[in-house]
Amino acid sequence: MASPSIFCGNSNPVLAQKICSYLDLDLGGAKVKTFSDGEIQIEIDENVRSKDVFLIQSTCAPVNDNLVELLLMIDAFKRSSASRITAVLPYFGYARQDKKVAPRVPISAKLVADLLEKAGANRVITMDLHAGQIQGFFNLPVDNLYAAPVIIDYIRENFNNDLVIVSPDAGGVERARAFAKRLDADLAIVDKRRDAPNQAKAMAVIGDVKGKEAIILDDMADTAGTLTEAASAIMDNGAKAVNACCTHPVLSGPAVDRIKESPLSSFVVTDTIPLSPNASACDKIKVLSIADLVGEAIIRSHKGDSVHSLFV
Repeated sequence: MASPSIFCGNSNPVLAQKICSYLDLDLGGAKVKTFSDGEIQIEIDENVRSKDVFLIQSTCAPVNDNLVELLLMIDAFKRSSASRITAVLPYFGYARQDKKVAPRVPISAKLVADLLEKAGANRVITMDLHAGQIQGFFNLPVDNLYAAPVIIDYIRENFNNDLVIVSPDAGGVERARAFAKRLDADLAIVDKRRDAPNQAKAMAVIGDVKGKEAIILDDMADTAGTLTEAASAIMDNGAKAVNACCTHPVLSGPAVDRIKESPLSSFVVTDTIPLSPNASACDKIKVLSIADLVGEAIIRSHKGDSVHSLFV
């Protein structure tokens, strides 16, 4: 069987190289440039006719540039007669806009799903979707991987007993409960009320955190308002220490400064999104790699093997 062909855009080339190292494959050649007016120009530098192509591209900041890069590269592969095109999105942007929360607003996650399909993607591999039901927005197969195995291994190696896993809001309770069960830890929830987008106010902690080492668990951290408010509330309720883990370090606006000034002892993230220089310099932030996990999903998808064991 021929090897898969791995390509990437400009969003996260370091992760793409790590995935290729795991697969023992070379990264495919492609020119992704812009004209002087900002238009994106794509040119694939090698033959992909009848190849099984995997295109790695997180739709992180600059979100719209990276999304258009992804769509244009998919179109280029389709017009170059690739046999199958799998869009590998370690971070799926626009996922938070998955329903109508007010009159006359778009369901942006559904639109992005339609764009990927229309561009010519045959399959999608992504990680820790903000809402699992976004898989239903696609009319093509979606493998939604989880960073849980990587994060749980880190917690087991670096934290002792007396752990409490904390969900920073009601929406993340299912995720936090699954972690708590696998770690044999207690569970707590922070009651949060959001006054405006990207502005959160932690109100109360539901559950016992007194004298325990708390780990806040979330799928992403954007401006880190939810995270830092939750950390303060947990410490106010007598926790011995508070840490945090999340999959997608969006970390926009004042996020890094908030993390530095917060009572968080550590903040563990994955490399689905590359850190900014400011975030990289923060000694509280530690990055775990999901390259092996994504690489394994790619090779199993290529061979037609099950990826179910990667979800456990």
